[in-house]
Amino acid sequence: MNNFEKYLQEVLPEKDSLKLVKKEAEKYYKTHSLEECLSMGLELYNSPNFQIQEIGVFLLGYSAHSNQEALAFLRDEVSKHESWKVQEILAMAFDNHCAIIGYEQALPLIREWLNSDQANVRRAVSEGLRIWTSRPYFREHPSTAIELLAACKEDESEYVRKSVGNALRDISKKYPELVHEEIKTWELSSKGLQQVYKLASKFL
Repeated sequence: MNNFEKYLQEVLPEKDSLKLVKKEAEKYYKTHSLEECLSMGLELYNSPNFQIQEIGVFLLGYSAHSNQEALAFLRDEVSKHESWKVQEILAMAFDNHCAIIGYEQALPLIREWLNSDQANVRRAVSEGLRIWTSRPYFREHPSTAIELLAACKEDESEYVRKSVGNALRDISKKYPELVHEEIKTWELSSKGLQQVYKLASKFL
């Protein structure tokens, strides 16, 4: 066990503390090289302590812009973790990565992940970027955010559909006309699509 992991075991409470997890991950990122963040992230992810695992996921997200191994590990391994809490961190780590490289530059990656065959990968995007139109680029291009989300309106996973519907609902608070223009074209022929429509139209 490395010294940082020993330190984390001492400072992290038994009860889940997302605020502290984020703080410790960010502090390590700001005081260590990207190579060290990658190495430590992979090591911490193997910890039996789920909060330490979460810090590992954050570190992988921080280092992903300089190392494809980190991004691939998030996509291929972390997405398979059984804990929904770890999946929440995956979404946040993906958003951190997009913020670092720039959301416009991240568009090809966003589309790639939204087309993944893994539901947790697709949800990491729809959930991680919420509120989409609070993010740079999407703030100036809300129609692009709506287009990307709407493409997943009939996702086979209810888990993903709920995230998509809620993300569209978020956007509708500021851009009701744009969301209305999109959802009025939907043919509500399936229960899954009706679920997304109900969520997206809640404030319309």
